[in-house]
Amino acid sequence: MVTKQVNGAYDDADLRRADSLAREIFSDVANKWALLIIEAVGERTLRFTELRNAVEGISHKMLTQNLRMLERNGLLVRTVYPTVPPRVEYSLTEPGQALRKTVDVMCDWTQRHLGHIEAARHRFDA
Repeated sequence: MVTKQVNGAYDDADLRRADSLAREIFSDVANKWALLIIEAVGERTLRFTELRNAVEGISHKMLTQNLRMLERNGLLVRTVYPTVPPRVEYSLTEPGQALRKTVDVMCDWTQRHLGHIEAARHRFDA
């Protein structure tokens, strides 16, 4: 994966530009698995298996990939304890907690408008 380096230019923060760092970050965190992981972790610390159980339908591979991406972007902290077997825990960083507030708003929006969206889908599909 090639990562664009920040040079302080306005273009780095412009989501409309295909080569902007902001678009790369947005693309990373705006996928369904990342959002569900952020919501699941919340203000708790969870182990890998707890996360897999909390995010129904996610495969081991997708969970691993998304946890690494969230850690790489500084949104999640991975703590490894030197036990046998190794114990690994995940928690949100301060920026991860800030993003979680946005995810919470999206979850609330979905619940509020679920009926409307379902009715619109039925009309469209008819």
